Amino acid sequence: MALYEIPLTPEPQAFGITLAGRSLRLVLRWAESPAVDVPSGWLLDILDQPDDTTPLICGIPLVAGCDLLAPYAYLELGGSLYISGDMPPTLDNLGDTVLLIFETEDS
Repeated sequence: MALYEIPLTPEPQAFGITLAGRSLRLVLRWAESPAVDVPSGWLLDILDQPDDTTPLICGIPLVAGCDLLAPYAYLELGGSLYISGDMPPTLDNLGDTVLLIFETEDS
């Protein structure tokens, strides 16, 4: 098992990355909620590369305290994805004090 920090900045972004030997494209966007009782937050899309047109997962909310990929284990992405700490990522702290961590599976 190994841990990898996925480099991010607190802005919408899209980039290619190889995780557990698989080429993927990550797209992060901020979703502003119009409802007072629903928080705004970051959403993650994961696309298959090299075509960048095949979405694997769309709209994963970046929340702390759980494996973000657990509901998608059937895709066999080779690991788990976590937000560091217990604070939600904001427009100011994503990639700075709140990190996106990929943990590879034991082989």
